[in-house]
Amino acid sequence: MSWRTVVITRQCKLDYKMGYLVVRGKDVKRIFLDEVAILVIENPAIAMTGCLIEELINHKIKVVFCDSKRSPTAELVPYHGSHDSSLKIRTQAKWQDDIKGAVWSEIVTDKIRKQTEFLRELGKESEQELLSSYIRQVELLDETNREGHAAKVYFNALFGMKFTRGADIPINAALNYGYSIILSMFNREIANMGYLTQLGIFHSNMFNHFNLSCDLMEPFRILVDRYVYDAMPTEFTKEMKWELWNILNDTIVIDKAKQTVLNAAKIYTRSVFEAINDNDVSKILFFSMR
Repeated sequence: MSWRTVVITRQCKLDYKMGYLVVRGKDVKRIFLDEVAILVIENPAIAMTGCLIEELINHKIKVVFCDSKRSPTAELVPYHGSHDSSLKIRTQAKWQDDIKGAVWSEIVTDKIRKQTEFLRELGKESEQELLSSYIRQVELLDETNREGHAAKVYFNALFGMKFTRGADIPINAALNYGYSIILSMFNREIANMGYLTQLGIFHSNMFNHFNLSCDLMEPFRILVDRYVYDAMPTEFTKEMKWELWNILNDTIVIDKAKQTVLNAAKIYTRSVFEAINDNDVSKILFFSMR
């Protein structure tokens, strides 16, 4: 079972040999490919062989490329993640609005519930009570935008009344970087299961290649929020980026069992697809912190 997140930070050449990722820099390191779930190419001055790229795809390893500022900017997504991807894509294109609306309402409700629980842990009683009332007000497709109202209350409770998500500050840099990691994780799972990331449940932006990933990731944002709140950064450092990648190896509970975040995302994603295809939202499996 793959579980490792490998981050390549220095100029080197990446090659493949006998089941191993070979990192050739000042010295040579070998990493067993079967253990790797995500490979992050943080330094643009890195060369990769075609043989390695082929094996990364065969092993369904998510490869994320960063720009010169070491921020995620692109990723390697295979054309065919599943043997029956053509059938699944045809099915996905025919998903009915009613079930999509019901699933989105469940996702939004769980996201707000997790935000409420976090505020309760922090002793922010008035804000958590307000978010609790929003949960009861979520309608089909969240037509009254309880998610948006909850987000404003939630972030102000965490980072202060002057905080805005659009501000160019270290807190937002950390949140955005963390969210991009969560997004990439769901891109990997969706592609591996044979579906298209472009065709969303709720998100439908014609310029967004990851509409479905943006839908599914919502309840997992809380993992990044918790880290950034605890860190409360005054600058966004290289070490913080590595720590955010390590969130994927944290342990959470889903379907009454402890799982890494990576494994939980797989279980959750599969359950959402089953819920839509079987027209039964009760099949969705959400995670809890403990």
